[in-house]
Amino acid sequence: MAVLNEANTLFTQLKGAVSKNDLQAAKRLLSTIKLKLTQLPALPPQLEKTPTAQNELQLARDVLEQAVFLSVKLQDDEAFERNYDQLKTYYTDTGSVLPQSPQANIIIGLDLLRLLVENRIAEFHTELELLSPDAMQSQGISHAVQLEQWLMEGAYNKVLEARPQLPDPAYSYFMEKLLSTVREEIAECSERAYNSLSVADAKKLMLFASDKETIEYAQERQWTLIDGKISFKPMDERSAGELPSKELIDNALTYAREIERIV
Repeated sequence: MAVLNEANTLFTQLKGAVSKNDLQAAKRLLSTIKLKLTQLPALPPQLEKTPTAQNELQLARDVLEQAVFLSVKLQDDEAFERNYDQLKTYYTDTGSVLPQSPQANIIIGLDLLRLLVENRIAEFHTELELLSPDAMQSQGISHAVQLEQWLMEGAYNKVLEARPQLPDPAYSYFMEKLLSTVREEIAECSERAYNSLSVADAKKLMLFASDKETIEYAQERQWTLIDGKISFKPMDERSAGELPSKELIDNALTYAREIERIV
């Protein structure tokens, strides 16, 4: 009981540190709490039916949820995956003991968004198959599903426009990574489709907020800027103009497998 009380006190401190963005203090507290949790017998893999089992499981789940949010703030993808994998056990195996966490669908949606960013589409669909119809209708999960549909359709403008409508502030990190990937796709398509574009047209096409952002992006890609116009390198001077045959074949095979699985 003493260990549980100490862990609860530390959790309160952890939650406060995460909310205040005191990330280094939060990391230290998280490490300490996780050590404390190893002393609680009701947690996996023992799952002993102790008198305080429900409280122990509830605390462990709450700690791991904070760990997931902390890893997003730290922009630590490996820590996110590690903490989410530990947390998932509490979402799937303790339903008969614990009520559903109010954070569950937001965090599951976060993980789905991460899988999209990493182009792990098969895993994305596998995770969807494990969810209930009610979960699929939740804001966090339906947001990730909609993004995946737009990506498959090539509706990149809709993905870019979705940035202001996030289900939770924690989505911003993975969403920015996804937007960066989408802009790269649009940029590569633009290089193949046009000899040049005005800065205004490029801004509209890639949904930048200002001409300044557009110009900075053009400079990063080493595009030529003259009199408000972006000029791309001639096709025969850029390797990007070559048809990526292996990539096209791989994508075609992936889509074929997905269609076969769905059918």
